[in-house]
Amino acid sequence: MVHVARGGEGPVLVLLHGLGATGSVWRGAADSWPGAWVAVDLPGHGRSAPLDRYSFGSLAAAVASAAPSGPVAVLGHSLGGVVALALASGWFGVDVRAVGAVGVKLRWTPEELAKAAALAGKPARVFGTRDEAEAWASRLAGVPVDDGVVEVDGGWRAALDPAAFGVGAPDVAGLLAVAKAAAALSAGELDPMCPPEHLRAARADGLVLPGVGHNAHVEQPEALGPVLDRLHGLLVR
Repeated sequence: MVHVARGGEGPVLVLLHGLGATGSVWRGAADSWPGAWVAVDLPGHGRSAPLDRYSFGSLAAAVASAAPSGPVAVLGHSLGGVVALALASGWFGVDVRAVGAVGVKLRWTPEELAKAAALAGKPARVFGTRDEAEAWASRLAGVPVDDGVVEVDGGWRAALDPAAFGVGAPDVAGLLAVAKAAAALSAGELDPMCPPEHLRAARADGLVLPGVGHNAHVEQPEALGPVLDRLHGLLVR
């Protein structure tokens, strides 16, 4: 089961968060969208159930099961950006007319992949208090998150399923090649995970968002204005 939050009326924007976060991180940006929005908790995050196996395809299929019918724009951050691009392939039955990806890590070293795989194999840390678990959940996400912890035997833990770390490196070039919707790639000017030179090498028309880092949608939601404008224009044209 995938948890979604909804708001607004009009052209629909589906919002997909990054690894460790929840749909709550989109509140500021959602307010700037001139239409309806749907913010998803990805599987293994927040209030959504975990998966037996994590891949970009399995995440996209789970999101597709909860996506609205009819044409939509999809905007994802980091991991969510890759899932958004997967949905734009048309393979999952969602009518994606425009897709945006913010802060997707485009280059991975063997060491980074090995570290992610190691994290995926570790059990979730259990804390004695909710406050401790919430602090850990926010550290994992890189931003403060709501609905990011669950109560378990012995205390509290981050809602994030550690196995999600094992999703691997995305084939962004391949996903862009098969996308059936116009795509807008972007990243913060100060994003260490997707620096401007990586973004522009992958996509010459990539949007560099001034003055923000990896979590632009949380740091300065208004910085996403050019991305939202482009997606809205593509969706309603």
